[in-house]
Amino acid sequence: MRYSLRQLEVFLAVAATGSVSRAAERLSLSQSAASSALAELERQFDVQLFDRIGKRLRLSSLGQAVRVEAQATMDQATNLQRTLENRGGIGPLRVGATLTIGNYLAVPILARFLREYPGTEVELSIANTREIERQVANFEVDVGLVEGEITHPDLQVHPWLDDTLTVFCAPEHPLAKTGLLADEDLLAAPWIVREHGSGTRQSFDRAMLGLLPGPKIALVLEHTEAIIAAVKAGLGIGCVSRLAVAESLAHGTVTELLVPTRNFARKFSFVFHRDKVRGPGIERWCAACQAYGN
Repeated sequence: MRYSLRQLEVFLAVAATGSVSRAAERLSLSQSAASSALAELERQFDVQLFDRIGKRLRLSSLGQAVRVEAQATMDQATNLQRTLENRGGIGPLRVGATLTIGNYLAVPILARFLREYPGTEVELSIANTREIERQVANFEVDVGLVEGEITHPDLQVHPWLDDTLTVFCAPEHPLAKTGLLADEDLLAAPWIVREHGSGTRQSFDRAMLGLLPGPKIALVLEHTEAIIAAVKAGLGIGCVSRLAVAESLAHGTVTELLVPTRNFARKFSFVFHRDKVRGPGIERWCAACQAYGN
């Protein structure tokens, strides 16, 4: 065999980071060792896997094709090593989750998963939908759990759980006495919403489609908890997952507003790279998520 797993590992790390130095740091190698491994791989086959653009390396057209095969080879090698070590082929497992899922679902699922499969190494990355989409597409995580729409052509989406957004305000807010909002109320109210790129913002914008000239956005915040706090402070009305606001509703610190003219239903989904080998760890993680949802 004219290539080594170490060469593939370096190649994949450079593809993910766009830099030999960052790839070396990720793999705990010296920069010269990483550079030599990549150069030797290209020399052995007389190919150019990266285009050099300034200090950054970008995959060439050949490199993009090789990356898929190299990732599959590394995944299979990892699964084989786990089986030989009698560890059932589970882990290490890299999971990406959007903020609502990461903060309210992923941790209890992870706790149950680790009780069932003790000793498994699980790395959990929490970010908005657009970032989790990027991480799955870049093979930085093995599976994504998202609440927004995915558009990347290399990714596959499978439905997981039903969810709905809830519109709410502070108990002292004038709309709290109304309870039932018409489109005119939605246009007049100041809104506190998530940032573009988040699944919650996608769902909010979809629900408001056709409402002209559009809702009045008073404040954009990157964290659901911050939105709830701002609404409690009387700065406007909010719209987040019912999972996130359920406790505040139960304690009466916020008031739900019903919006019969708008559809706030949505889906939580699994996201996979279509070329990613799904080993036993990924399959068992997804099964644990499905079991939690039921």
